[in-house]
Amino acid sequence: MQMEPYYSHNDFVLLNGDSASICQQLSPNSVDCVFADPPYFLSSGNGKVRINNRIISFDKGNWDRARPSKEVHEFNTKWISACRQVLKPNGTIWVSGTYHNIFDVAICLQEQRFKILNIIVWQKSDPPTTISDQRFNFSAEYIIWARKEMKVEHFFNYELMKSMNGGVHMPDVWKIPAPSMWEKKCGKHPTQKPLRLLYRIILACTHEGDTILDPFTGSCTTGIAAQLLGRKFIGVDMSEEFLQLGIRRVEEISNTKVAEKFLSKMRENPEEVTVIVNHARKETRELMIEKGICYMRAGESDGSLQVTPGFEKMRYVLLHTGGDDAQLFHIKKGKEGSFSIWKKETLEQHGFHPEHAEYYIVIPFDNKPVEFTKPPRLKQRINTYRSKVRPLSDFTGLA
Repeated sequence: MQMEPYYSHNDFVLLNGDSASICQQLSPNSVDCVFADPPYFLSSGNGKVRINNRIISFDKGNWDRARPSKEVHEFNTKWISACRQVLKPNGTIWVSGTYHNIFDVAICLQEQRFKILNIIVWQKSDPPTTISDQRFNFSAEYIIWARKEMKVEHFFNYELMKSMNGGVHMPDVWKIPAPSMWEKKCGKHPTQKPLRLLYRIILACTHEGDTILDPFTGSCTTGIAAQLLGRKFIGVDMSEEFLQLGIRRVEEISNTKVAEKFLSKMRENPEEVTVIVNHARKETRELMIEKGICYMRAGESDGSLQVTPGFEKMRYVLLHTGGDDAQLFHIKKGKEGSFSIWKKETLEQHGFHPEHAEYYIVIPFDNKPVEFTKPPRLKQRINTYRSKVRPLSDFTGLA
C-alpha cells in the first residue's frame, strides 16, 4: 500500500477518500475478505416525519441521496471492480443493502464474474416502525455473499457455523438486533451495523491474521470486530467525521476490560441453543445417566416456579458433581425446550431419593454423552450447585 494512511495502529488502517479510487491503489490480490455497506440511495432530501411530537429525519446525507438507476449502476460497477482487483483468488465479498440497491449490486457482481453463494436475510429482532399504512413493516436487510472466482474454492467455516446454530447447518436467515447503546458510546452513525452481525460474517469466512477491507467503513464496525477477532483491517471512507468516530471506537477497545466485554457481547446470539446445567451428587448423577432422567426441584420453599429465559431453546443437559465430572447429553427428540413436573413419589418409583421438595422439573435425555470441544468452567462458588441455563457456545467454543 503506497498511500499515506489517515490512521494506522496495530493492523488497523484507515484511508480517507473515494472508495473506488483508493481501492485501485491497493496491492492486487492482497485482501482475504471484503465487507461493504455502500449507499442504499434512499434519501430524498425531505424525509422528515413527526412521531410523538418529535421531528425525525430519515435523510442520511448527500452520499445517500437517490440517483437515477444508470448512475447507481455506474457507481456500483466502479467500486465492485476495484474490490475485485484487491481480493485474493479465493477471497469473498459481502455486500449489504435493501431493495433500493441490492438488485443492482447483484447484477454488478455477476457482470464482474463473481459467483454468488448466498443472500443472507438479516432479520432485525427490534425493527423500527415503518411510517406507512400501505406496506408491510420493513424488518430486514439483505447481504449478498459472493466469491471472486467461479472455479476457485473459498473458505467457509462450516463446522463453526454449525456449532453456533446448535449443531445443525446454519440457515440464511439471521435474527440479530440492531446496534445497542454499548456500541454507540463514542458517537452514532446513521447506518451503523451491529457488531454481532460482523462477528458472524468474519468468523464464517476468514482465518485469524487474514486481511479484511471495508470500502465504506463509516464508524468502523467491521474494523472493531476484526480487531477483537485478531484480523487485519483496512477501512476507507470519504468522511473525516466518520473516520474520527472509528478512531474513538478502536481506542475504546484498547482497554482490555472493554475489549473483553465487547467480545462477550458479540458472541451473544438470541437464537442460540441452550444447555440446562444441573449439579447432582455422584450417585444421583450416575442414576440420572442410567435412567436418562434429569431432575431439579421446582421453585423455592414458597412453592413458586420460575422458568429462566432461554428454556424454550434448550436442547442439551449437562450433569456434573460440584463442578467436576461434567457430561453433556442431547435432550430426547420431541422433548426439546419443554419439561414435565413430577411429584416426589414418582421419582422414588424410578429409584431416586429426592429430599428437598414435593415437586420436581423433569427433563428426559439420551444417555449417550456428547463430546466437548471446550472444557466447561462450572465452579462458581455457591452458584456451582444451582441449576442454570447457559448458551451452547460456552461448551463448544466460537473462536
